Formats: sequence, structure tokens, C-alpha cells
Amino acid sequence: MIFHGDRGSQYASHAFQDALKQNEMLCSMSRKGDCRDNAVLESFFETLKRELVDGCVYRSHEEAKPSIFEYMEVYDNRKRRHSSLGYLTPWEAECQATAA
Repeated sequence: MIFHGDRGSQYASHAFQDALKQNEMLCSMSRKGDCRDNAVLESFFETLKRELVDGCVYRSHEEAKPSIFEYMEVYDNRKRRHSSLGYLTPWEAECQATAA
């Protein structure tokens, strides 16, 4: 699992980084001074929260996994058109890239 956050002191602290390691999680942060470094990922998480997670109450990670997997693999990758990909789905863009 990957934790994505900004370079805030709470996320960069030794205590937080140790907690991530203890839970076998990787940390993803923007490079210092580059607020656009993770812009695509941040946009995806904002959309995921707005379209799927807001209003949902998951009692555990295990309960959330199938719902999030379905959203990502079935809807976002194969049905949702992305402006950053010329209004293709990620699946369509990958197929075009591998065919070329």
C-alpha cells in the first residue's frame, strides 16, 4: 500500500515515517518545491473520493477493497474518458500505445 501526502511536517516526521514502515506502507510525496509533482494522482484521489467514497462508511480495509477495485479497474480504466489522454479511456490509450 502507498500513502500519498504532501510534504507537511506531520507526514515527514520520523514518527509518521516509522508508522508507515511498521505497517509495510510506502510513502509518496511531491518533490520539494514542486507542487505539481503528484497532480495527476491527487486529481484521481479527489475524483475517487467525490464519486465513490463520500457518503460511504467502510468498516474495514477488506470491505473497501472490492468497491475501490471495481471503481478503478472497471469504471475509471475502461469507461471514464480522461482529458489528459485526449478523451480516451486509459485502456484505449494503452491499446493505442502498444499497437503503435
